[in-house]
Parts: sequence; structure tokens; C-alpha cells
Amino acid sequence: GVGYSYADEFLKRGHRVVICDVNDPSSAVEALKAKHPDGSIYGTVCDVSDMQSVKKFAAFVKDKIRVVHYWINNAGINGGRRRFTEVPIETVEAVVKVNLGGILLCTHAAMQMMEEQAGVTGHIFNTVGSGVKGGGTPGYVAYGATKRGLPQMTESLVKELEEGVQGYDMAEPKGKVCCHVLSPGMVFTDLLLNESTPELRKFPFGVLAAQPEEVAADVVPKILNVSKNGSSVEFLTLDKILWKFFEKFILGKKSEYIDDDGNVIKRPDAKYQDNGVRMLY
Repeated sequence: GVGYSYADEFLKRGHRVVICDVNDPSSAVEALKAKHPDGSIYGTVCDVSDMQSVKKFAAFVKDKIRVVHYWINNAGINGGRRRFTEVPIETVEAVVKVNLGGILLCTHAAMQMMEEQAGVTGHIFNTVGSGVKGGGTPGYVAYGATKRGLPQMTESLVKELEEGVQGYDMAEPKGKVCCHVLSPGMVFTDLLLNESTPELRKFPFGVLAAQPEEVAADVVPKILNVSKNGSSVEFLTLDKILWKFFEKFILGKKSEYIDDDGNVIKRPDAKYQDNGVRMLY
């Protein structure tokens, strides 16, 4: 998905990269090594909802690349698209533990690591999605609620890092930490296309969604250029949204990814999953 494409873009620019997944990421690591034979890419299993797993991952990162400049909290699940009361309570719990709890755990681990990096500024990016601005997300109640909480969490950390906590001495860590929000927009991945309908695929997906490589090529340079604490990195900026609407509704431009019947347009040179997601490796 988009995490693979982020790694690809960072490797293109000579960065050392560590990726993780709840499943074995070996195939992704090997694919990236094949594309970047001189690059440094490592991967390991991590369940971000589990404290001990996150601790092990942080230790793995420190062992492999020593110094961390950019940490992207990208893991997320939506629990499936259905009425809230039809979602198994175990699934609701999993969505909360991964999307919100996982980012809290990973951010905590990343901050502790970065604060020990003398003279280094580390940047943490928390990925937001549908529901982040408070609008309703019917079918994805738990997902939207978790994404709504991330800007508040990030802003709290920004203020804490800049102003400290009232009643406590201002911390003076060896390394500086900055926290930001990352919004990749709609990306053609499992998260977007699983259980989607032809109507959703025609609009808004066919108008606003992008391929993982397109998103990564746009946001990674923005990530690398961030300097101010509490920044927001977005793929679907307002001007980009307005231009896509103009192309669709004024110029009549057809989607290059979704046909008029709401089906994924499949390239003859690519392989696709049953849900229409193009395989990247």
C-alpha cells in the first residue's frame, strides 16, 4: 500500500528505511531491495496495538539505523463498512487499539528514542483519514472516531513540547522532537476499496483517489521539507480538490482508474487483487 510507496520514495533519496507490518513484510523488503540494490531497507513484524511488540520494534529500529529523523505512523484498519451495531464488538476494539492506541504507543516509543538523539531533530507524522474534521462517516463509525482524535493528540504533543506541562519543570532532552499530521487523502488500497460499492468508486473515489506511488511522490518531499513543529502535510490540498472537480464536472474528464460503471480499470501490465487493488510487488 502507501507505506510501501513511502519507503520507495525515501530510498530513492538515499535514506535508510525500516518498515513493519502485523504480517511478515519480507516480500516487501525484498522487492525494495531489488529496486534499490545499494539502499538500506529493513523490515520486521510489529503489532502496533501491543505494547511489547512496539517496544521490540523500537529496539529493532535503533539497532538497524541508529538515528531516526522521520517516523511515520501509518498503520490503520477500518473494521469493514457496515452499520455500527452490526460490527462485532471485537472489531470495534481492534479499530480503536490499532488506529488510536497504536499511534499513541508508537509515538511514545519514537519520542523516547528521539529525545536521546543528541543534536538531532526528529519528526513524527500521525496519519489521519475520513472523519478527521468531524464530519460523519456512516459505515465507519469507529474508524472516523479514531481519526478525529489524532489532530487533538498531535496538537497536545506540540504544546507540551513547546510549552511544557504546567506545574512541572520544562524538559530539556538531548534531541528535539516535532509532531505533525499527515493526510494522504484517498488512496487505492485495501482500506479504500474493500467492501466499496460502484457508486462510491465512481464518486468520490474516481475523482479524488490516487495511486500509492502518486501520493508518496507528492508527500515525501513535503515531509522532508517540514521544519515547523505541528505542521500538516496533505496530498489532497484544497486547490488540488477544486482542480479535480473542475476537470470532472466542467471539462468532463473521465477517471483513469474507474470506468463509467464503477469498476476498477485494470492495466494490462499489472496484477490486481480481487478487490481491485493493484499489486505493487
